[in-house]
Amino acid sequence: MLVSKVKYIQALGVRCSSSHYVTTPIFYVNAAPHIGHLYSAVIADAHCRYQRLRHPERKVRLCTGTDEHGTKIQQAAAAHKVPVGQYCDEVSARYRDVFRAAGIEHDDFIRTTEQRHKQAVAHFWHRLQSRGHIYSAAYSGWYCVSDETFLTESQLRLDATSGTRYSLESGHPVEWTEETNYMFRLSQFQDDVRHWVQQEACIRPAKFQKILLDTLSEPLPDVSVSRPANRVHWAIPVPNDDTQTVYVWLDALINYLSSLGYPNEQYLADWPPAQQIIGKDILKFHGIYWPAFLLAAGLAPPQQLHVHSHWTVDGQKMSKSKHNVVDPVQAAQQYTMEGLRYFLLREGVAHSDGRNC
Repeated sequence: MLVSKVKYIQALGVRCSSSHYVTTPIFYVNAAPHIGHLYSAVIADAHCRYQRLRHPERKVRLCTGTDEHGTKIQQAAAAHKVPVGQYCDEVSARYRDVFRAAGIEHDDFIRTTEQRHKQAVAHFWHRLQSRGHIYSAAYSGWYCVSDETFLTESQLRLDATSGTRYSLESGHPVEWTEETNYMFRLSQFQDDVRHWVQQEACIRPAKFQKILLDTLSEPLPDVSVSRPANRVHWAIPVPNDDTQTVYVWLDALINYLSSLGYPNEQYLADWPPAQQIIGKDILKFHGIYWPAFLLAAGLAPPQQLHVHSHWTVDGQKMSKSKHNVVDPVQAAQQYTMEGLRYFLLREGVAHSDGRNC
């Protein structure tokens, strides 16, 4: 069985596209952009500029955008006392403005609230479901609203004084959740994903490849891919079941396809991505969930993930929820946007956090 799976992945991994498709993460609109977001975009933009200089005959395509669904968006809009759609419009526009000022030469800026993306998510869902990779089940676990993810006991820290559990990685609190969800058979793709991760230069820097392989050394549980609509209403409805909405991470990851026109066959001209730029905090989603989703749908996974570390303030990760962010607009007023771009590319080191930004 494993041999046939390996051959399956090798066949999918053959790059037939002559284009060079590069993506940034799509950025969550629960607050305004900070320089950590700009850092991802500047890396991707610099990579594309280099590719265009080195291979003028090659089509180079860069996609970025905003992630606009989920519990945190509902909460942020409520806190600002504006309709959720209006809130998304305003914050997404701020990302566009920052990237324009920074000279980010993207070919597409996608928003997950666009109709083209919703259609792509519905088609991808049907594809997974028709292949038997999605099932309905009662589910319970620790859910982190800030990170929009379920966590296992080994990923938590218990505060003995308050009795509150926190994510070991992000430090955000979690809550016990019991609900009926649709589940994705992630466990069936563990060998496939491991084989993909082990490919030469697939995950860079190499330290992040080791992190993924360490995670894959333990059995992968199936993962929830929906939430009850009465809990998370600001999301894309599950096709043919309006009691459920699509889990924000499955929704968000599909943006890399919808930007190319998926499910119309035009997307095949650029698929798979040559390089996907991500921050290390979303490594699990891009390094395990994303290739598994793609393989389950019969699609080739990315050629490479380029993972960068964080910019920190006083030794802490820059975070919108911690209010310790550096505003790129304000920084550019002092140093110029060209100066800020130079600083990020010159001083940023992918495998280590930048300090005291």
